[in-house]
Amino acid sequence: MRILFISSTRIGDAVLSTGLLDHLMRAHPEARFTIVCGRVAEGVFRRMPRLDRLIAVEKRRYSLHWLEIWGQLATTRWDLVVDLRASAIAWLLWTRERRVIQGGRRPGHRLTHLAALLGVEPPPLPVIWTSPEDTASAAALLPEGRPWLVLGPTANWHRKVWPAERFAELALSLTAPDGALPGAGIAILGGPGDQERSMATPVLTALPQALDLVGKLNLPEVAAVQARAAIFIGNDSGLMHLAAAAGAPTLALFGPTPSDEYGPAGPKAQAVLADGPPGQGAMEDLPVARVLEAAKALIGQAAQVPA
Repeated sequence: MRILFISSTRIGDAVLSTGLLDHLMRAHPEARFTIVCGRVAEGVFRRMPRLDRLIAVEKRRYSLHWLEIWGQLATTRWDLVVDLRASAIAWLLWTRERRVIQGGRRPGHRLTHLAALLGVEPPPLPVIWTSPEDTASAAALLPEGRPWLVLGPTANWHRKVWPAERFAELALSLTAPDGALPGAGIAILGGPGDQERSMATPVLTALPQALDLVGKLNLPEVAAVQARAAIFIGNDSGLMHLAAAAGAPTLALFGPTPSDEYGPAGPKAQAVLADGPPGQGAMEDLPVARVLEAAKALIGQAAQVPA
């Protein structure tokens, strides 16, 4: 059985789609998969079992990239095409069955929309795929012997970024002798590129003892690092969704984006919101005290939940 799965350009949306893929793999244990996704998101699927081909979209003018992708797919007879991009390509391929998501924005969480595409209830949670090498690399970076606080102070939009000095104050409070994670190590994650580095630099400067992992790991390695965290705290971002999928206690910080649509989805994931109407708040209106209280509660709850 051959399944074509057209996923998202962005990391966060790609992570959220992995639950649907996990469902398909369980439902069709004989199936082989071809994944189409954005270049930045390909690491989400790189370690996926039964992956025949991973095609990264390189955008071109006049949407000519879709013509190139069609040329790579048109000679295959598919059993199922799942298109989460609402593109025309799914209708131009030979397939026994196709499921194409409805375009445009709709109320409700993205996971609900994805699950409805295949009639799955309840919506399957996202998953991560890593290799033993990724796990070993993460263990070397975040060794056992003390808990680890992992921070994600970057995002793809400056308005989603919580002030750096608040990340630093929060980290120092949690790792203080009387904090919820006394003596914990601190690791800071971020993506590659100058923009991510510039957002993370003020936090790294304020926390010189922190482990700087910004732009230094691929996505499977990041997920393996996050899986070792006592808690991950970060802005609304792809790395936040990856942490939740990795099963890490994940506290997502939301202001100008709607948590009811894109909140973290995982067994130990919660969101904390800035003041103001949901999805319209400013990150400056999210006080440290509120995040600290939520973090302490999540750490306590996570300790009661089996790994």
